[in-house]
Amino acid sequence: MASTTIDTPAGGVGKPALAPIMPSEKVSGRTWMAVAAGMLGAFMAVLDIQITNSSLKDILGTLSATQEEGSWIATAYLVAEIIVIPMTALLTRVFGMRAYMMGTTALFLGFSTLCGFAWNLPSMIVFRMLQGFTGGALIPMAMTLVMSKLPPSKRATGMAIFGLTATLAPAMGPTFGGYLSELYGWPSIFYINWVPGVLLIGGIAIGLDKEKVQLNQLFNADWLGIAFMALGLGSLTIFLEEGNSKDWFDSSFIITFAAMAIIGLLGWMVTGATRKQPFVNLGLYGQRNFFAATALSMAMGMGLYGSSFLLPLYLGQIAGYSPMQIGEVIMWVGLPQLFIMPFVAKLSSKIDNRILCSFGLLLFGGSCLMNAYMDATTGYDQLLLSQVVRALGQPFVMLTLSNFAMNGISPKDMPSASSLINMTRNLGGSIGIALLATALTSREHFHSQRIGESVTGFAAATQDRLAALTQSFMSKGFDATSAGDMALKAVDGIVRREAYVMAYNDGFFLVAMVLFGCIGVLWFSDKVKAPSGGGGGAH
Repeated sequence: MASTTIDTPAGGVGKPALAPIMPSEKVSGRTWMAVAAGMLGAFMAVLDIQITNSSLKDILGTLSATQEEGSWIATAYLVAEIIVIPMTALLTRVFGMRAYMMGTTALFLGFSTLCGFAWNLPSMIVFRMLQGFTGGALIPMAMTLVMSKLPPSKRATGMAIFGLTATLAPAMGPTFGGYLSELYGWPSIFYINWVPGVLLIGGIAIGLDKEKVQLNQLFNADWLGIAFMALGLGSLTIFLEEGNSKDWFDSSFIITFAAMAIIGLLGWMVTGATRKQPFVNLGLYGQRNFFAATALSMAMGMGLYGSSFLLPLYLGQIAGYSPMQIGEVIMWVGLPQLFIMPFVAKLSSKIDNRILCSFGLLLFGGSCLMNAYMDATTGYDQLLLSQVVRALGQPFVMLTLSNFAMNGISPKDMPSASSLINMTRNLGGSIGIALLATALTSREHFHSQRIGESVTGFAAATQDRLAALTQSFMSKGFDATSAGDMALKAVDGIVRREAYVMAYNDGFFLVAMVLFGCIGVLWFSDKVKAPSGGGGGAH
């Protein structure tokens, strides 16, 4: 069975929200409503990470901010989100799952509305940070709901739905934001949260029982560890998000945050190891399956957020696509997953999950490899197949990774496990985007220099091309001098365009190699199968 220790009641846990469910119990409609509401919350929180990307130009215009200043709109959300994710286990114990989810969602909706009313850049950054701090908790809570409220025979289905939220939202964020911004203006990307938010609050209110608030746990919490965690993860996220634009270690700003990240993370590890009751159980990393699953989750975050970062950027910069056209390409990563995920959930109880995950990584990595051979004419038709292959591969990875992570986790540690695996996936996304942004810059310079060695004023092909372009511009009424200058700019533009295409290809190749490399790491974990209908399974 994939969750042997999960299915065995743990003495002394004594918390209704986390009590294990016996395999013979049927799942009520109330419980499914709560689980569905949790999934809606996770989808909404992940979607909001990147929903501002395609509307950033409009937002910056309204707030009178530069592109570099505007990067803090996304960074503020990410910093707050990654800080609150490890704290959800503690906050769930204090307030109870029902009250905490309803309260944090209500605050998230309030701060989302304030984002739409932001009057300048500082106000937007503050509201985005508060939005991330309240919304980030919804991601691990969705997984905790599946593991604590569903019997083993139904968890594969629950994890399949959770996997969809993790893979669809990063791809749909920029697209969805682009559609709303174009049709109704950029504030609508924040106001739209009220639709899923109200449904979430209603579903949780009906689906979960009230629990006693235990404020004493808040007062007795490991606040020193929490402070170190916030310093470490917050500084690391800022370091990753802002590093490329500030030339990494050439900037004293980046060096400062790198040092604070090291201090914070080391302090968190020390306090976590020495406290009897740490706010999140870092000792779970000592379990081989969980460690392998979280390492793979980080790599999967790099793949998910990395591919979602590269392709829209390529389509907007090289192909000149609008946000709506980009959405028509990216939707093919999402639509097939809706049909594939239930099939993968059934397979996960019959086949060694290492085989399924390896197959998914091969497909996902293969789709990135297909994108590593693009040229300046690549568009919807040429990208369709790679998007479908990616959509087929992602469910095999996301569902099985959840099974690996939760295998052998006791009920009292489920919130900690959920927090840690979701934290590492988001952190992997930040690392992936930082690496790819840096790679794009450096590889574009490299390819520009290499192409420039061939495209010189002494090359016959270059002279012929310049002459043809000059004649073309002169035929349109420009004088010889202006036409010559325009021809030179046109050739320089072509060189830059080709250099960027090659850099994007290199980025996809890098993501593919990371995903292929994960297959070797995967086989260090134990054999796992999801529990079948009768509660059986195999290690």
